[in-house]
This record gives sequence, structure tokens and C-alpha cells, in this order.
Amino acid sequence: MSSEDEQADRGAGDAPPEQLALIRESVRRAKTPRAKPRTWRGAALAKDLPVARVLVDKGVLHLDRYFDYAVPEELDADAQPGVRVRVRFGAGRHKVRGGRREGGGLIDGFLVARLPESDYSGPLAALAQVVSPEPVLGDELLGLARAVADRYAGSLADVLQLAVPPRNAGAERRPSPAPLPPPPAPDAGPWARYERGAAFLQSLSAGGAPRAVWNALPGPEWSDEVARAVAATLASGRGALVVVPDGRAVARVDAALSTLLGEGRHAVLTADAGPGKRYAQWLAVRRGAVRAVVGTRAAMFAPVQDLGLVALWDDGDDSHSEQHAPQPHAREVLLLRAAQDGCGFLLGGWSCTVEAAQLVETGWARPLVATREQVRAAAPLVRTVSDQDLARDEAARAARLPTLAWQAVREGLRGGPVLVQVPRRGYVPRMACAACRASARCRHCAGPLEARDAAALRCGWCGREEGGWHCPECGGFRLRAQVVGARRTAEELGRAFPAVPVRTSGREHVLDTVPGTPALIVSTPGAEPVAEGGYAAALLLDGWAMLGRPDLRAGEDALRRWIAASSLVRPHGSGGTVVVVAEPTLRPVQALVRWDPVGHAVRELGERAELGFPPVSRMASVSGPPPALAAFLDAVELPPEAEVLGPVPLPVTAAGRQRRPGAPPPGEQWDRALVRVPPGSGAALAAALKAAQAARMARGGAEPVWVRIDPPDIG
Repeated sequence: MSSEDEQADRGAGDAPPEQLALIRESVRRAKTPRAKPRTWRGAALAKDLPVARVLVDKGVLHLDRYFDYAVPEELDADAQPGVRVRVRFGAGRHKVRGGRREGGGLIDGFLVARLPESDYSGPLAALAQVVSPEPVLGDELLGLARAVADRYAGSLADVLQLAVPPRNAGAERRPSPAPLPPPPAPDAGPWARYERGAAFLQSLSAGGAPRAVWNALPGPEWSDEVARAVAATLASGRGALVVVPDGRAVARVDAALSTLLGEGRHAVLTADAGPGKRYAQWLAVRRGAVRAVVGTRAAMFAPVQDLGLVALWDDGDDSHSEQHAPQPHAREVLLLRAAQDGCGFLLGGWSCTVEAAQLVETGWARPLVATREQVRAAAPLVRTVSDQDLARDEAARAARLPTLAWQAVREGLRGGPVLVQVPRRGYVPRMACAACRASARCRHCAGPLEARDAAALRCGWCGREEGGWHCPECGGFRLRAQVVGARRTAEELGRAFPAVPVRTSGREHVLDTVPGTPALIVSTPGAEPVAEGGYAAALLLDGWAMLGRPDLRAGEDALRRWIAASSLVRPHGSGGTVVVVAEPTLRPVQALVRWDPVGHAVRELGERAELGFPPVSRMASVSGPPPALAAFLDAVELPPEAEVLGPVPLPVTAAGRQRRPGAPPPGEQWDRALVRVPPGSGAALAAALKAAQAARMARGGAEPVWVRIDPPDIG
């Protein structure tokens, strides 16, 4: 035995043989001098900084770390931090930091740093190729991606797949345009309608970093107000980033920026632009040729130089929640950017989410609201089915279109188009018991029963026909439509108003604008087109279907969708009227009547604080097959203050339906557990879940377990 082994044995005491062997190995490595970096083939190395630290494109948690490679002399000039590279990732081809071998072929990655030496003393595999000398991953973007990965218990490689678009060689070869000088500071314009609006704009123009939650007045002026905030930031010599829910909103902000600033001062980043054009626009931003960006959620990582403002419109829209791992939300990413870069922050919308109210409640942001006089002047008249209406029409409470709604349609069509919002698209209605309103379910798979015209009932999941249905709750045999789709509603209205054109706007065909002539526009939530001069009236149908969802955010989402549709209606002074068909005493309905989304959000926040629900607490969802989920929960080392709710069964996914990440496969039963921690423990919860998931993947767990931080739907 060597003297080193004797020293290790004396220091180890009565350690078991396995531990003694580890101690001997650690002592040996500590006394072994580090070898100079060299490749396993003995190729000539770069003279300065011969080690490249690489992030490989492997989005698995147990490989979420950097790997060291040697830099060959011929790649020295191009192998700079931030470039794309290809490396050998396989047994006998490279060494992991620490000396363990892994195995595969060529794989893409990013070179994140050049170092004089590696932590590993053995031979390193050489960089196989520098894909492009264009640096696409800067320190700021890398730091943001790491922060997002840690917050959402994900891998850095997965975040960078969302942040850096795929390479397009043609776009890289074309030079970006020369940057334009800063524009002049804009005047307040419509921002003067808000109590602190002009001061907010002046602060941006002066190089400040104000943070505000903006409750926009109804109407189409919001895009001009966003453009003026961007122009004020550019006037200070800094950059601005705007994230909106969809392509239609991008087009409105794009048009407003072009009108206010002219061409060439901003870039548009959307998936609809195509890979070549989108990558060219992204490169122009990365190179500093363009300082302003507007886009959908993919633009939240846009590498804007000297960032002075991040803005998000309508943070309650589902489109802001990324469906690819680790499923970050645009609002949280922009909050991280505002904290990381010390820039201004603007969260705006016609409505107000509970998360936005919390930012104001904690003092992190200031409210940007208009006076009640301004709100009353800009908002339409909102009416509900009142007690007087019920006295005149006893069936008004149960009718889908009560007399008040028919009157509003007839009066509105005299002066312009009328908007009709329905909760779902399509034609086939879901059925329910006419007596007790219990959903009609298939006896074989518990799927929803549907009716197509006069045909027999058919299951929407398994397709079986149902001939002798009766209600298992009350024994009734009569059915009624539970939620009627947009196309069915359009047909019914077309028969009632045969001389009026009827158009639909939904998932298959979304209208952007409609003329100001009399017409009926039937739309699903979020697909409402803008009418020239505004709608004369609007009907918000089937409110009970939106409010009756078994979800924590049902009331908040219903109010947001109602206010978004009502904001397209003319002001009350111009005859604009909105009729909402829902129980008038419910809190979201009353908030709509008063046009007070901020008050509704503040009250919701107070109730959630009492119950310990998000966003006051941090929550994670863990789902998977029952045995795998139970094993995961037993293995994870949660913070002491964590509370596990469940697990409970998840609904079985219908066969053939596209499922979201974390949803059970068709026909398979999964369980879900919710893990809740108090404020301040979110980082510890994410780290614990990530460590447990990485350990499970390293062991080769066959059954999937999905982890999601801040799930949007918790029931």
C-alpha cells in the first residue's frame, strides 16, 4: 500500500470498503497535477485559451451542465463565445467534466466560454466544427435563459431552443441595415387620459425605468399608446420589447409603430414570417441594427441591446403560456428581464389579472388608470337580465336569448354591426339534462354526448350512438343544448334576421376587421374582429358556461373575455350597448357592469391570500402514472414548508385528441399532485423538483412524470 493510501486509511477510521475506495481516489486526484489540455488524437491546439466550454443541445435534466472540449488550432479564430458548434458526444469521444464517459455522435451546441485549462486532467475531445462564426448567444441572453430554467425546473438547453431561432445561412450572409439615430420624444397623445400617463412617458424619454400596471381604456387606441411608449424609450437611446398574444395584435402594434416612427426602426418576430425572414429580423436585433421589437411569446427572449422597456399586453391570454418545456409564461420572463437589466416594465390590458394586481399590491409597480369620468365616457352601457326584465318575461332567466337581447340586436342593427360572442366554436352542441342541467355522458367511456341536427345522440369520444339515455341524477329523459357553437348560433340568428348578413369568426377562419355597415358577427372569445367605427351593440351569450368551469380562474377569465369584446363596442354616448346573459348577482358580472376589472382582481387576490392559492403562494403540478408518481413523490426532498395536495386522478384523454404536455395519453389513467409552498420558497421548490427529476432520468425511468411550475389550470 502506498503512503497516500495509508494516510487515507488513517483519516477514514472505520469507513466501509466502498467509502474507503472513494477516499483513496479523491486523495490520488488531489495530488495528481492537471495535465495541459490536449485532444485524444493529439491534434494541434489553440495557443491561447485552448479549452472551450460547451452547452450541448441535450434537453435532459441529468445532462444540464457544461462540457469541456479542446479547441483545435484551425478553429481558433472562429471558436468564439456565443457561436454554434458541433461536438462529439459519445463513448471514447469526449470526457465529461469529472472524467466520466458518455456516448453518441455529433451533436449541436453553443460555445459559452474559452478557458486556459479544464477541470479534467485527461485528454479532451476536440471541437468537431464551428457551424457559424456568428455569435448568437450573448452573456445577457445566457443569464436570462439560466434564470428561466431554474425558475421553471427545466434545462438550459430547452430554454435556449425557445430563445435562439434555428440558423438560416442565407440570412447570416446578408448584412443588417445600419442603425438609425434615436427618434424625437413623442408627445403624450392618448396617454394624457390617464392620471400618471404623461409622467410615465416622460420618465421613459429621460432614461428612467418606471414600472407600471396599465388598465387601458376601451377602444382601439391601446396600440398607439404602446407605440408611444416604445418611441419614448428609443428617444432615450435605449431599446424596447413588446410582447402581444397573437398575430392580429402584432399587426396593430406594427402599424402604429410604422405610423409614428417610420420604417426601419423596429423588427417583427412571429412564426408566420417564415424561418428566413424571422432569423434575419432576429439577427438585426442581435447585431444592434434595430432597437425595438414587437412579437408574440417567442419574442420574449429577443436579444435587444441596452434594453430600456419590456411591455406585455393582455397577460391573461392563454397564448402567453409556452407549451414547450419548461413551459415559461411571457409575463414571468419579462419580469426576470426587468429585474436582470434594470429596465422599465409595462403590463397592460383592458382587464386586470390577479398577478398584475399583486405587482401593484406589493409596491413593485405603480398603477396606470384613468379617472371614473374617463371610464364612463369611453365604455359602453352594460345591461343584464334584471328583476324588471324577469317580471315582464318569466322565461328570461333560462332563455339563451331573452327579450332584452333581441331588443339590443334589433336596435343595434339600425346603426351598425352587432357582435355576438359564444363560448365555443363549431356546430355540434353538447347536451345536458333539461331538468337538472347535469351533463349527458356516454355509458361506455363517460365522454360527452353530442347531437348533430336531428340525428341520434353520439359520444364525442368513442363515437357510440346512445338511443335510450336517461339522467342518472334525476331520472329525466329530456335533453337541452349545453353549449351551442358559433356556427349553430349564426344559423339561428340568420333565420331570425333574414335580411341581415351573418359572418362568423373563429379558429378556422378569424376575421381581422369588418365594415361599419349593419351585420351580425358571431365570434368565439379572442377572435372578435375590429369593426370600423366600433360595434353598435354586443351580446355575450352562455355566460354560465364560462363561469361554471371548475377552475380557479373561471371568473377572472370570463371577465377578461367579456371586457375584451365590450371594448370593441362604441361608447355609451354614441349608443353602444352590451348585453351579458349571465346571473346578474355574480361578482364578474357586476364588475363588467361597473367596468371595474381592477377592483375584481384586488378582491380575488385578497381571497386567494386567505386560502393560500397562487399567486400568493407558489405551486407546482406533478403528474404521471400512479406508481411512477408515487415513487417520485417519495424520492423528492421538498422544502420543509411544502404541502402536497393529492394525488388525485386526472380526466382520461379522449382517443385521437391532441394532448397538451403533462396530459395523460389516450385511454390511460394518470394521477396529479399539487405541491404548494409559501412566498419566498419557490426557488427551493423548483430546485428540489429538478433534482428529483434529474435523478429519475439518470436511472432510466421508463414511465413519464411531468413537472410544471405555476400550472395555469389547477382546478
